[in-house]
Amino acid sequence: MTDRPTGDALPREHADLLETLAKHRGFLRQTCQGLTDEQAAQRTTVSALCLGGLIKHVSGVEQRWLRFATGGADAMRSDPVDWEGQFRMVEGETLAGLLDGYAEVAARTDAFVAAAPDLDAAHPLPEAPWFEPGAAWSVRRVLLHVVAETAQHAGHADIIRESLDGAKTMG
Repeated sequence: MTDRPTGDALPREHADLLETLAKHRGFLRQTCQGLTDEQAAQRTTVSALCLGGLIKHVSGVEQRWLRFATGGADAMRSDPVDWEGQFRMVEGETLAGLLDGYAEVAARTDAFVAAAPDLDAAHPLPEAPWFEPGAAWSVRRVLLHVVAETAQHAGHADIIRESLDGAKTMG
């Protein structure tokens, strides 16, 4: 491939992936509209999930998978993960700050996808019990995973918000 097109001239697959990801990010962000930090940190179900924690988690997941897509398993593991803390708001975190951070991650992902010359480029997955040994994921597969993760958690967020104050994003 020669020069990469930009904007509306993106290849159809790139544009479709970005559009789908934007739609599910939008659902997730919309679920948090009008909430206080206290509401965003509140658990409303038997789950440990809260809306702020979901934003934090999805942002971290997207960021880690973008590092994988650009640099492989070592890049993905370059920052430690607080496996429990990623699902809750901790002292000093605000919903606005978490949403701003998520927007920054989304902008970096979108820029990467827009500039990606080859969605078939792949890296071996990190060793983990949930990955097939020796498997590799392409940039395309990473993006599909991020879309699925975002969509799944947007649904969780909708349930939490409805339990919080009766508001529905997708219902």
